[in-house]
Amino acid sequence: MILQVEGVGKQFGGLQALSDVTFDLPEGQILGLIGPNGAGKTTLFNCINGVYSPTTGRVVFRGEEVTGSKTYAMAHRGLARTHQIVRPLNELSVRENVTVGACFGREGHGLHKANEIADEIMAFVGLAERADQLAGSLNVGQKKRLEMARALAARPYLLLLDEVLAGLNPSEIAHMVSIVRRIRDERGITIIMIEHVMHAVMNVSDRIFVLDYGKQIAEGTPEEVANNPKVIEAYLGDPELAERLMSE
Repeated sequence: MILQVEGVGKQFGGLQALSDVTFDLPEGQILGLIGPNGAGKTTLFNCINGVYSPTTGRVVFRGEEVTGSKTYAMAHRGLARTHQIVRPLNELSVRENVTVGACFGREGHGLHKANEIADEIMAFVGLAERADQLAGSLNVGQKKRLEMARALAARPYLLLLDEVLAGLNPSEIAHMVSIVRRIRDERGITIIMIEHVMHAVMNVSDRIFVLDYGKQIAEGTPEEVANNPKVIEAYLGDPELAERLMSE
């Protein structure tokens, strides 16, 4: 298992944001993490990658307990993430943004090698022609790809994607889903993705994990989860939607 989350809970004052969340993630899988707004999905990411230290439970990454480790330590161990609200370094070029990922990631490269990695990753995500453009001048779809490129340049074993499809049009969604598949298939990187674009996450994920009010309510194949009465009640809202999702 590349990741084991065991009984993780997170409390903020009187608010219980996560309660006893437990799952194992085999290497090479794409795990979709879904649930209503406020279900605790990003909080779970933050507990995994070191933004927050869990109140209870533990996180094991590649066989070592990493509960409460700092974010930079997790990056050095081989965990990278994107953010729901994109955070490019606006005054730097696209290439410089991606180079930062290579410098501060798992392999900690110097500038020369980091630039080589940046060029290769930009080509992979379709940003090569934007290399010398200021990051702040990109549109939303391009900024999403830049965020992903910076994370990939860190050479992670595990990639956490936080709503990379949000705000994209249908053709951009299809392109991004293709990139996500290639990240796993061609680079062997394990992925957890938080997503609200249901037809996309259902079709790209090997397994789906569902949170509601900080508690896990379902886990299984996309088909099993889409037909789970608890999931339909808490999130999908429409029994016929499950059938449509699996046919798209």
